[in-house]
Amino acid sequence: MPASQSPPLPSSPPPVAEDGRRGFFAQASAVVIGGLLVVCPFLAGLSVFADPLRRKSGNGQFLRVARLDALAEDGAPRRFPVVADRRDAWTKYPPAPIGAVFLRRVKSPAQVEAFNVICPHLGCSVSFNAPRDIFQCPCHTSAFDVEGQVLSGPSPRGLDTLECEIRDNGSGSEIWVKFENFHTGRTDKEPKA
Repeated sequence: MPASQSPPLPSSPPPVAEDGRRGFFAQASAVVIGGLLVVCPFLAGLSVFADPLRRKSGNGQFLRVARLDALAEDGAPRRFPVVADRRDAWTKYPPAPIGAVFLRRVKSPAQVEAFNVICPHLGCSVSFNAPRDIFQCPCHTSAFDVEGQVLSGPSPRGLDTLECEIRDNGSGSEIWVKFENFHTGRTDKEPKA
C-alpha cells in the first residue's frame, strides 16, 4: 500500500456491538416472558389452593333451631342446641352442635326472643332457674332477668340477643336464629370472626 493512501474507514459501527444489543433485548424478553409463563399459573394454583382459607366461617348464618310449637305459651325460656355443618378449610364435618340458645315467646305467640347461652363475663354456659325466673351463670354468679338484663354479678353486659325469624315450611312454623358468638369480658357486643 502506498504511503499516501490511508486505510478505508468503516461506514457503520462494528457488527459485534449491534449483535450484542439485540442479543441483550432478546434475552431480556425471553426472561420476562418465561417468568410470566411460570408466575401466572403458580398464582392461579395458589389462589385455588387457598380458597377454603379465604372463605368466611359459618358464624352469623341463620340456622333452623326449633319448631315454634316447642316453646312454652307462658314465655318461659327453653334451651335448644344449634346444629350446623362445619367446614374447616378443606374438611367438611357432619352436622354437629356449635352452640346453644335460649328461646322464649314474647308479647304475642308468634314473636320469639333468642339469647346466646354464653355468659358475657368469661364464657361459661348460663342456665335458667325456673323457680326464681332468672338466668344464672354457675361460674361467677352473674344473674340475668328473663329479658337478659344483668341483675347482679360481674357480667359487663346483659345476655347477647340473637336475631331470629319465624318461617313457615308448609307443615308448621320453624324458628331460625342468626347464630353468633361474641367476645366476652367487654361492655360492647362484638361478634367473633
